[in-house]
Amino acid sequence: MTTTRAAAYLGGGALLIAWFAAAGSAPFQETDAPLRDRAAVRTSGSDTLQSLASDVQAQAGRLRDRLARAPMPQQSSRNPFAFAPREIRTAPPQTTRPPAIAPAAPAAVVAPVPALTLIGIAEEPSPEGLHRTAMIAGADDTLYMVMEGQAVAERYRVTAIGADAVQLEDLLTGAVRRLALR
Repeated sequence: MTTTRAAAYLGGGALLIAWFAAAGSAPFQETDAPLRDRAAVRTSGSDTLQSLASDVQAQAGRLRDRLARAPMPQQSSRNPFAFAPREIRTAPPQTTRPPAIAPAAPAAVVAPVPALTLIGIAEEPSPEGLHRTAMIAGADDTLYMVMEGQAVAERYRVTAIGADAVQLEDLLTGAVRRLALR
């Protein structure tokens, strides 16, 4: 940077600072002509207070007169805080009675068939022969690992387990249900 350029920056900065200082120290004021035109009111003395009191009384009287002549607001018939009265409807009198309906006999309640799926069969050799275990998936991610004679879902009993199917006996109805591998 050259010395002339540095001098120009310093001079410009000094002028900017002087301008801000002058703007902050001399506030802009408007002339208040209406304040100077007002008549001075004396505040000491008893006749000044009495005249001031009589002026206030006169103005209050004029205000009362104006309010008496003002129109009165209309009274609204609507109440936003109350409900409208309801109409009471009466049923027309019946001349004939409808025939009485006999209650129906209760239908037999049949429990829904649980959703069961055969997902696998495990075989284990033993001296007596093969022992098979069936893996059955029930509702709500329930897994039953059962052998012949055991209960499934408190409704079925396993009667036979084959290589790819399981036979279940329904304990409520006595029906046979067969589940096969897919």
